[in-house]
Amino acid sequence: MVVDDHPIWRDAVARDLADEGFAVVATADGVASARRRAEVVQPLVVVMDMRLADGDGAQATAQVLTVSPGSRVLVLSASDERDDVLEAVKAGATGYLVKSASKAELSAAVRATAEGRAVFTPGLAGLVLGEYRRIAQTSGAGPTGPVGPSLTDREIEVLRHVAKGLTAKQIAARLSLSHRTVENHVQATFRKLQVANRVELARYAIEHGLDEDG
Repeated sequence: MVVDDHPIWRDAVARDLADEGFAVVATADGVASARRRAEVVQPLVVVMDMRLADGDGAQATAQVLTVSPGSRVLVLSASDERDDVLEAVKAGATGYLVKSASKAELSAAVRATAEGRAVFTPGLAGLVLGEYRRIAQTSGAGPTGPVGPSLTDREIEVLRHVAKGLTAKQIAARLSLSHRTVENHVQATFRKLQVANRVELARYAIEHGLDEDG
């Protein structure tokens, strides 16, 4: 589903995604219409603008996820302001691109979002990582300690790379492992940390300082 208050831009994004093989099941121009249509169509991915007719993208993200909790929201906005990025992420968005992104970059980002990976325009990822680190330092590492419940050295190593946004294929190449072995480590870590997907796993790693080198 594509949510944007500018009809020409909204139609262009929907057309580009359809050309890339995606099924665009709905479009909307605001918070209320996004909620109504998401409740009906239950989209896997929502491409969300931050400036809408009756509110903002953070409000729309929260509303969409209330009625369609299985959806994943990728913000596509003209704004790269810190507050906009953080508000979107806090509302539940799993990625944030600026509108200068190419058609190929948007297509790749939508596919990654559908797979549960966090996608950010270069530069914005560091901003989000820094905010999570600040929150973690304020709240403390929690009762499980700095590494968490019984992770192996290899699982910790894989987790560090997940926190940096690498795909399983990239991690496999860096660690000289098979793609399947990396996926098995990721799934084992999901179970041990009781997280549902790579976004939550990366968040755990960031909160516990595992995105740092070393």
